[in-house]
Amino acid sequence: MSFELPDLPYAYDALAPYMSAETLEFHHDKHHQAYVTKGNELLAGSGLEGKSLEEIVKESYGKNAPLFNNAGQHYNHIHFWKWMKKDGGGTSLPGALASKTDSDLGGYDKFRADFIAAGVGQFGSGWAWLAVKDGKLEIMKTPNGENPLVHGATPILGCDVWEHSYYIDYRNARPKYLEAFIDNMINWDYVLEMYEAAS
Repeated sequence: MSFELPDLPYAYDALAPYMSAETLEFHHDKHHQAYVTKGNELLAGSGLEGKSLEEIVKESYGKNAPLFNNAGQHYNHIHFWKWMKKDGGGTSLPGALASKTDSDLGGYDKFRADFIAAGVGQFGSGWAWLAVKDGKLEIMKTPNGENPLVHGATPILGCDVWEHSYYIDYRNARPKYLEAFIDNMINWDYVLEMYEAAS
């Protein structure tokens, strides 16, 4: 397979005022495009050309750092765009997610606090995650382009806490960005779709 930059599933200004058109233009058109371009260069001759993106991420981890970094970030961003929508967020989680959040994470309010804490507590660049591991929901954080796939888990929600994802809109206020992400941007229907696929 070769990596391709997907179109955003909404207009550049759809997430304003919580994420600006300028941020999405830089983040999607420049940063994500760079992971795609470099990833394709590094994939050639790697021996992983025929694999799925998930397989490339898992099999390059710990063996081919340059390819892993770009493939991991490509995977993360494909889903990141879909994990957000206009008028997203909110406390009413759909279907089985609500009961799983109660049973595995101590309820919505605790999930919200712990997810924000994971993102704030990730030193430097990285991601905060909600993942399924051994049948249970778990909050995780990873550095750089790592994701739960390489830790035996399946991500169902992720928030990019690299500075380029929020600096234009929030400067250095990462907690405010994470609060806005949860309260106003999460596409819970896509989280549910990924949860059902992982279950």
